[in-house]
Amino acid sequence: MQRPSGRAPAQLRPIKIIRNYTRHAEGSVLVEFGDTKVLCNASVSSEVPRFLRGQGSGWITAEYGMLPRSTDSRMPREAAKGKQSGRTVEIQRLIGRSLRAAVDLEKLGENQITLDCDVIQADGGTRTAAITGACVALVDALRHMQREKILIEDPLLNLVAAVSVGIYDGEAVLDLDYPEDSAADTDMNLVMAADGGMIEVQGTAEGVPFTEKQFAQMLGLGKAGIDELIALQQKVLDE
Repeated sequence: MQRPSGRAPAQLRPIKIIRNYTRHAEGSVLVEFGDTKVLCNASVSSEVPRFLRGQGSGWITAEYGMLPRSTDSRMPREAAKGKQSGRTVEIQRLIGRSLRAAVDLEKLGENQITLDCDVIQADGGTRTAAITGACVALVDALRHMQREKILIEDPLLNLVAAVSVGIYDGEAVLDLDYPEDSAADTDMNLVMAADGGMIEVQGTAEGVPFTEKQFAQMLGLGKAGIDELIALQQKVLDE
């Protein structure tokens, strides 16, 4: 089996995580999974959702969007349509859930961090790139809050990363780009914490149902890929 990109089945695309990408946000990252590029900005606020007011607990939330020419043809801005698509809502909820698993919300206090994930170029795996990059932006925002004495102790529990896996041309492969994603028999997204805990598994057979053996193969590829991604996150955070 030959992948369109020429990569080995267990090979990630070239990954880049560039910190401090914009000037004003408390945490800002440009993350690249191959030709997929997502800008992730973390904003800190002392306002929490109404259901948390007076509870002494914080919140992590996310917004996600694809810019009009992030794909091969222009798509209208969702703001111009007056409503978000179901896909957008589902992805930003996934990002929020994933990053809440990275933080002790009680140690965050009554503060909220919003992760804005804007896809500036799409070539498959935008949600997994967004989670991986937004986690680094989140850590930078937490460090900012500690420097400013907003937080007494570090609420970070784990780094979190995500990657796609799938069955392409009958074989399990890691980190699908668009040509693979659009033709895959199975497409799966895996979100994990640095300690090996599973946060979310989203998997769908687009054609032939996948077997238990194939599921185990995809899971193994995904876990190995996430180990690489978390090592890269830690490396850039140590710089």
